[in-house]
Amino acid sequence: MWLRSCQTSTVTLRGFRCPHSKPAAVTRCCSTVQGDVRVRFAPSPTGFLHLGGLRTALYNYIFAKKYAGSFILRLEDTDQSRLVPGAAASIEDMLEWAGIPPDESPRRGGPVGPYLQSQRLDLYSQTAQQLLKTGHAYYCFCSPQRLELLKKEALRNGETPKYDNRCRHLRAEQVEEKLAFRVPHVIRFRLESGIEPFQDLIFGWNRHEVAQVEGDPVVIKADGFPTYHLANIVDDHYMKISHVLRGSEWLISTSKHLLMYRALGWQPPTFGHLPLLINKDGSKLSKRQGDIFIHSFQSDGFLPEALLDITTNCGSGFNTNRMGRRIDELISEFNPSKITTHSALIDLEKLPEFNRIHLQQSIEDEQQCRLLIGELQEQIQQVYATELEDEEVLHEDYIRRVLHLRKGHIFSMKELLSPAYAYLWVRPSFSSQQVAALTAEAQHIASLVLKLIEERGEELAVDRLSKDLKTLVKQTKATKYSEVMKLLRLALSGLQHCNSTAFITQR
Repeated sequence: MWLRSCQTSTVTLRGFRCPHSKPAAVTRCCSTVQGDVRVRFAPSPTGFLHLGGLRTALYNYIFAKKYAGSFILRLEDTDQSRLVPGAAASIEDMLEWAGIPPDESPRRGGPVGPYLQSQRLDLYSQTAQQLLKTGHAYYCFCSPQRLELLKKEALRNGETPKYDNRCRHLRAEQVEEKLAFRVPHVIRFRLESGIEPFQDLIFGWNRHEVAQVEGDPVVIKADGFPTYHLANIVDDHYMKISHVLRGSEWLISTSKHLLMYRALGWQPPTFGHLPLLINKDGSKLSKRQGDIFIHSFQSDGFLPEALLDITTNCGSGFNTNRMGRRIDELISEFNPSKITTHSALIDLEKLPEFNRIHLQQSIEDEQQCRLLIGELQEQIQQVYATELEDEEVLHEDYIRRVLHLRKGHIFSMKELLSPAYAYLWVRPSFSSQQVAALTAEAQHIASLVLKLIEERGEELAVDRLSKDLKTLVKQTKATKYSEVMKLLRLALSGLQHCNSTAFITQR
C-alpha cells in the first residue's frame, strides 16, 4: 500500500534490526501512498469523546483527505456491560461539530456496514469457527474462579499474570463432551512463536514475541461477543481498511494481530501508531478530567477550529508548526514522515489564545461571521429574554459591528454574554448614590454631553471625542476629566471600572 523508500530515523530498535539501518536507528516508511486509502476511527461508546480520541480521529481524517481516501467511523460496542447511554450518538455529533465528519458511519451508512460491532456478530462467529477448524483457536472451559487463582498465584510470585494455556491440550472427545453438556466456554487464539517483524509508519521496525510473555488471548467471550483483538482485524479486513492509525498503546498488540491475519490468510493493513497526547506535566490524559471531553469544550464556548489547532500544534506530522491553522491548511501541510515517536504535551492553558485567534479569523470571514451572528442572536434572547427593550440590538448589522470592534480582544463568544458586556444588549442600570460619589455636577455634565451630541451629530467620531470632552470639562466647576470619564462609563455601561468600554460610545 505504501511505495516504500528508506529514511533513517532515530527510533528505538525493538527486537529487530533492519539490514539497511545503522545500529542505533531503523528505517521508516516515508513515501507516497498507492491505491485506495481507507482509514477508520473506532472508539468504544463506553464514554464520550475526549481530547485524545479527537486527536486520533483528526489524524485519520487528515490522512484520508490528504490522499483522497475515505474516513470511516466504526463503533466498537461489544463490551455491552460498560456502554454509556447516548455516547454512540454523541461521538458522531462531536466529530461533525469539530468539522471532521466521517464518510461512512452508523448514521451515514456506507457500502461495508453495519458500522456497529454489535450488529456484526455473525461475522465474528464465522471467523472464529474458521480459526477453530484450522487449529489456530480452541475452546477454553476454565472457570472465572480458576483464572482468578492463576492471577493471584502469579502476583504472589512477583510474575505478570497470564493464562497457562491449559485447554490447548484437551483432546477432541473432551471438548465435544463439554460442549454437549453446555459447559460455559470462551474461544482462545493459539499464539505462536517466531513472529515476523513489521514496519510501523512511525515507530519503524517492530517485533514482540507475544507468545513468550502472554497466554493465549480470548477472541470470543462467553456471551458470544468478540474481544477487541478479533473484532478489529475482522472489521478492518472486511471494511477494506488500508491504514490503521491508532494510539501507541496498541503497538505491543500489533504482533498478536498480525499472527491472526496470518492464520486467516489475510493481507494486513499498514500500521502507524500515534504517540500519546499527555498533559503538560507529563501525566496521562484521563477521562476523570471532566474538562477534556469535547462536549465540555463546546459548552464552554471554544471553537472546533481552536481544538483541532492546539491538538496538532503540540504534536508533529506537519511541514510547519504555527498557530491559527484551519483544517484545509492542516491537510495541505500534513506529512506522515514527520510524525515523531515523542509524546505530545498539550497545554490547555493556551487554548483561550488559540480560540481568540480562530474567533478573529471567523469574524473576518463573511460566511463564518454570519453563522456567529445567528448564534449570538439566539443566545442574547436566551440570556436577556426579559430585559431586552431595543430590538435594534438583535439586528445583524449591529451585531456585526460589535464583533468587528471586539475581534482580537475577546477569547470566546461567551464573553459578549457576560455581565461586563451586558450594556451592549440591555439598558444599563445604576443608582443615584453611584453618580453622587463621582460628582455633584452630574446633571450639568449630562446637559453638556447631550448638547455636544446634538451639535456634532453624525460627525461625532472617536478620534475627536477625547478633545471634545476635555473642552467640555472646562465648562464644569470642580469636576476633573477623569471623573467625567468615569461618569460617562457608568451612564453608558453601568460599569464603575474600566473593562472593555473602548467602543461603548459607538453603540
